[in-house]
Amino acid sequence: MLNVVVLVSGGGTNLQAIIDAVDSGEITNTKIAGVISNNKNAYALERAEKHGIPNQCISPKDYKSREIFNQEFMKAVDVMQPDLIVLAGFLVVIPAEMIAKYRNRMINIHPSLIPAFCGTGFYGLKVHEKALERGVKVVGATVHFVDEGTDTGPIILQKAVEVEQGDTPEVLQRRVMEQAEWRILPRAIDLIANGKVKVEGHRVTIES
Repeated sequence: MLNVVVLVSGGGTNLQAIIDAVDSGEITNTKIAGVISNNKNAYALERAEKHGIPNQCISPKDYKSREIFNQEFMKAVDVMQPDLIVLAGFLVVIPAEMIAKYRNRMINIHPSLIPAFCGTGFYGLKVHEKALERGVKVVGATVHFVDEGTDTGPIILQKAVEVEQGDTPEVLQRRVMEQAEWRILPRAIDLIANGKVKVEGHRVTIES
């Protein structure tokens, strides 16, 4: 059984997609061990509460230094004994020590086809604003392992979504969520839970 801890800063739509996929059996061999947010008002915490999932807020604002926050944050994660950590819209820099400890056991969902529209400053609506400004015809989402860079870890799954005439950043964001993010994130977790994902260097291979 894969113990999953989800880290989230906001509404938790990707968290909900994971919860629904576990409930429906789309994600197998998996238990959501806990949810941690840096935002006490995050609706994601309510989503977790409704499903009886242990949840808590740990915010950098509540600590005198980033070092103390990092220590307490890592302690809270470690207590949940995760086999896999899922960043589902988590807007806090992950401590390097934690990345090293959970190497190839921490994944992130990003709302673009990496390496396009990713890296520092590309998050949330900004990704879709830039894509529309550039006039691309295809966008999408990427699930990747987390390394020391920003959106630079080995890519697990990607799914493309077509840009439509008259799209606004908000409309495009919603379509990317529905058609890509909510599909490939649960799929990636299920593949990992069943031992089908292998990482060699910077490449990921998926066993059929």
